[in-house]
This record gives sequence, C-alpha cells and structure tokens, in this order.
Amino acid sequence: MDKTNTPPVPAAINLKHLIGLLIVLAVGAGGAMAACTDAAADGVNWRRCYMDGRDLKSVSLSQAMLREATFQRSDLSGATLTGADAYRAKFLSARLDRVVMDGARLIEADLTRAELSGASLKNADLRNAKLVGAIMKGADLTGARLDGADLRNADLAGARWADGRLCGEGSVGQCH
Repeated sequence: MDKTNTPPVPAAINLKHLIGLLIVLAVGAGGAMAACTDAAADGVNWRRCYMDGRDLKSVSLSQAMLREATFQRSDLSGATLTGADAYRAKFLSARLDRVVMDGARLIEADLTRAELSGASLKNADLRNAKLVGAIMKGADLTGARLDGADLRNADLAGARWADGRLCGEGSVGQCH
C-alpha cells in the first residue's frame, strides 16, 4: 500500500479540535452559560430562558440569574426569589401571590397584569418596571425603589408602600 495517500491520523486531529473547543468554551463564552433545562434551585442561571406557562409554585430561586427570562402565565405563587437578578424579565399575567422578592433586581421587568397579592418586595429595585394592571393587594414594598415604575391601573389596596405607609382601599395606580 502506498503510504503517500494515507489519511492523517484521526486521533491527533480530534485531539487538537477537542482542545480548541474546550478553550473556546472556557474562555470565549465569557463565563457560565444558561442551562434552561436546569431544575429550579437557588442560584440557577436561567438568563434569557423561556419559562412560559410553568408550574413553579413554592420553588426557591434565591440569588438566581433571571435576566431577560420570560415567565408569561407561569405560576410562581409562594416562590422565593430573594436577591434574584431579574433585569428585564417578563412576568406578564404570572401568578406571584405570596412570592418573596426581597432585594430582587427587577429593573425594567414587565409585571403587567401579574397577581402579586401578599407579595414581599422589600428593598426590591423596581426602577422603570412595568406593573400595569398588576394586583398588589397587601404587597409589602417597604424600601423598594420605584423611580419610573409604571403602576397604571395597579390595585394597591392594603399594600405597604416604599415609605412604610399603608395604602387605603381604592388605591389604584398610586398609594393614598
């Protein structure tokens, strides 16, 4: 057999490609990538994941990375999202009653028509968040940052406002 026509050794080529791929994954990816199939857990990375229509009742997602994730029509009632980073996350028509989002970063999050009755949002950052038509009866917003938040038609009856005062019955769109 003529050795000049022998193909290169596949193992050597595969090893070079494997090493290159590992370097790209470790360095070029810029850190950990979201694994949208990962189970709900504290610190999970669900960045840009679609979690629409999921049953996530009473899960713990403390310190989770939820940036730009979407939870449209999902049920997170009784869940814990303390310290979660949900920048630009979408919770449209989601069930978030009794959710604990203390210290969560919800800048520019969309909570349009979300059910937030009895939710704890103490010290949450809700700057420029969209809470149009949200039901926030009895929610606790003590210390929350609400600069630029859109609260049109939000039901705030019985909610504890950022400054600690209790919102009266008929508080829609603003606390009075």
